[in-house]
Amino acid sequence: MTVAARPPAWHDAQYNARAAIPEAMDILRRWSDSSAATRAECPCKLDLAYGDDASERLDLFLPARGSSGRPAPVLVYIHGGYWRALDKRDQSFVAAPFAAAGALVVLPNYALCPAVSVEHIVLQLVRALAWVWRHAARHGGDRERIVVAGHSAGGHLAAMMLACHWRDVAADLPPDLVKAALALSGIFDLEPLRHAPFLAPDLKLDAATARRLSPAAMPAPAGPLVALVGADESTEFRRQSRLIARRWGAATVPVCATLPGRHHMSVLFDLATPGARAHRLALQLLGLDR
Repeated sequence: MTVAARPPAWHDAQYNARAAIPEAMDILRRWSDSSAATRAECPCKLDLAYGDDASERLDLFLPARGSSGRPAPVLVYIHGGYWRALDKRDQSFVAAPFAAAGALVVLPNYALCPAVSVEHIVLQLVRALAWVWRHAARHGGDRERIVVAGHSAGGHLAAMMLACHWRDVAADLPPDLVKAALALSGIFDLEPLRHAPFLAPDLKLDAATARRLSPAAMPAPAGPLVALVGADESTEFRRQSRLIARRWGAATVPVCATLPGRHHMSVLFDLATPGARAHRLALQLLGLDR
């Protein structure tokens, strides 16, 4: 049976990850508290405009003093929430360990479904990345070392930024604006989401749009993409990571791995915890693992 032929309840069970996590509200509170502490304690510049819409704002977390005198590599982290929930401020905590390691960390916001489409959000992130390339230097960042990471829907958006044809966006942008990407619990094939009743009405995807916005249906970019997923996640989330590794190939996806003991929400702590595998891999992509 194909994924699309499965009953609606199956799609909800596979993709409604938060409903399967009893401690979900506690984790959200932990994210919020840690994020508030990060904004209070880390040097940052909040709510800078990268576009005209009120949703087109980003936060910068500056590299720690004592870092190398070179311009800092740039980590752009994109929050998840199925393109319809959460905010950059909910996950500021991800920035702290990377800023401490010497990165300029950027957390962009975007508008949410159903007020806008998934395609609209993708184009907003394109604008955000173009802004980062054009403005990184004035904030201590190296625009030649931009890495994008994201969780869940943010993982989808990170892959889309890696696959973007930047020269088609603007003549001043380099074709390899995004040097690498890391996706945690990424969604690379949007077709199954059209069949999940808890989600489909907000996303309003048809078959053509779902395919056009699916990284797994696109030619492999230069890469690399690191695809990670929690070992305790649903079979569909684990399939999504295997799918992008197969479609884009080992040259583009050199790492496709499961993180032991992690579910769809706790996997984010692996990125934000120094010494954890996701964190180490992100440091490698940024060139900060030495």
